[in-house]
Amino acid sequence: QVQLVESGGGLVQPGGSLRLSCAASGSIFSIYNMGWYRQAQGKQQRELVTTITSGDRTNYLDTVKARFTISRNNAKTDNANNTVYLQMNSLKPEDTAVYYCLADVPTQQYWGQGTQVTVSS
Repeated sequence: QVQLVESGGGLVQPGGSLRLSCAASGSIFSIYNMGWYRQAQGKQQRELVTTITSGDRTNYLDTVKARFTISRNNAKTDNANNTVYLQMNSLKPEDTAVYYCLADVPTQQYWGQGTQVTVSS
């Protein structure tokens, strides 16, 4: 089992920045990929924003490249957390959504509870 706890969402003006965090606990050494999805109000599907592998290879949605950066702190000891961060700069109103953290293990995916990001003046 893996538990994911997100933090860092909020209200920000266009052009501003936010940093999201997702702390994983439990069977963290089974995690390989981690990432962020988002779901805007009224949309049925979650959209892949970015992912990072255990080897720190990254992938980004085209509309967030050069504005968002994903990074990962891999746990080195049994009592440490495996944390993934999303630094979001130059935020736009269209970035408004609930952002969900994702962790991949060999047999399934785990999701966080989501954190709201609102970009508005």
